[in-house]
Amino acid sequence: MAEHTSSSITIEAAPADVMAVIADFARYPDWTGEVKEAQVLATDEKGRAEQVRLVMDAGAIKDDQTLGYTWTGDHEVSWTLVKSQMLRSLDGSYVLRPAGLSATEVTYRLTVDVKIPMLGMIKRKAEKVIIDRALAGLKKRVESGDAGQGDKGAGDKDAGGKGA
Repeated sequence: MAEHTSSSITIEAAPADVMAVIADFARYPDWTGEVKEAQVLATDEKGRAEQVRLVMDAGAIKDDQTLGYTWTGDHEVSWTLVKSQMLRSLDGSYVLRPAGLSATEVTYRLTVDVKIPMLGMIKRKAEKVIIDRALAGLKKRVESGDAGQGDKGAGDKDAGGKGA
């Protein structure tokens, strides 16, 4: 079994509000640093994304990838790689847990395997950077209260993306 990297953060919002931002793929370019384009290709019977194409630009690594999403209740979403130019595999998830009256603990788990050779230690560090930037960007987006406003603030571009 491949090693994974995970991290958690507490966001001052209800789980439903956090999940609404996670599920709004069209807005990812507004608040992530790496996702430049997101297109929902297929949805389930509840209207949630089942397959999403993401155009990524993480500096030295640029990729056009399609991810398959699985929704478990209202508090968990996981994804797996369908196709990519740069990656052999990519598996991840967000798990949300209520943390008090108006807060949510979000745990992001990620496993990435690139097509080019890379030391495991370097790969884990890259995963950690992706996760930390994604969680920081998600927290900023949810707590700013503008998750439904559609604006592209310049500061949001530095917040980081989830890579999935």
